Amino acid sequence: MRGTPAREALDGAITAIAAAGCETPRLDAEVLLAHVLGLDRGRLLIERELAVEGQAVRAFQEAVRRRAVEREPVAYIVGHRGFRRLDLVVDRRVLVPRPETELLVELGLTLGRGARVLDVGTGSGAVALALKDERPDLEIAGSDVSPDSLAVAEANGRRLGLEVQWLQADLLLDVPDEFDAVLSNLPYVAESERGGLAPEILRHEPSEALFAGPDGLASIRSLLALLRERPRVGVVALEVGAGQAAAVAELIGLADFQSVRSERDLAGVERVVVGERSR
Repeated sequence: MRGTPAREALDGAITAIAAAGCETPRLDAEVLLAHVLGLDRGRLLIERELAVEGQAVRAFQEAVRRRAVEREPVAYIVGHRGFRRLDLVVDRRVLVPRPETELLVELGLTLGRGARVLDVGTGSGAVALALKDERPDLEIAGSDVSPDSLAVAEANGRRLGLEVQWLQADLLLDVPDEFDAVLSNLPYVAESERGGLAPEILRHEPSEALFAGPDGLASIRSLLALLRERPRVGVVALEVGAGQAAAVAELIGLADFQSVRSERDLAGVERVVVGERSR
């Protein structure tokens, strides 16, 4: 099979991905081609003489088809996603880590030295692993009800050499009462919003990690009911959807956290609600 100049292959892929309605066609095409060629994306952009040839031609065509036709997330196609300083392996067993979730990590970084922290609904392990990477003094655990998600998280932890305890648990049920802080990115999409989600999310990401009842707060409500009975937990930080912060702040107050505030993400959305108990 004849080779094609990389820039020409990129142009064709960008056109196809853009026509499919994807938001970042150029970035998507560059990441996919760099993956197929086994190159760093920066090198792909610098080296003008690169060609797509041999098996790489079909591999790139298939990757573009999956992105443009199937609307599969790029992270699933290439098998990994960057989060903070880490490169995490991801697949359809877990949500693709999002930049806004880094706000949970930033809040975790403010905890006192040696604090015991539980990441509830850890998924790929993104929050737990990033915290352990940046604050080795913290004692970190990650829990998830899904054994498939935990398998991904555990594999990421082994590959990165980060010591995190992994627990299979439904929220806090059967979890030891030994944690000082709970961070969580639980499902928060309302069932009524299902039709408005992008195809990347609705077709490919695990629905059990997305939807949480009529108002999107079922999982958060259940977690906070359990936290009410765990006075040792001095800090809770919960990622929420746009427009949910006020309702979640009220629920955190009802769970006996005296100080409640919200933190905005880079888009200005009240993305994380934090509750603290007086000591």
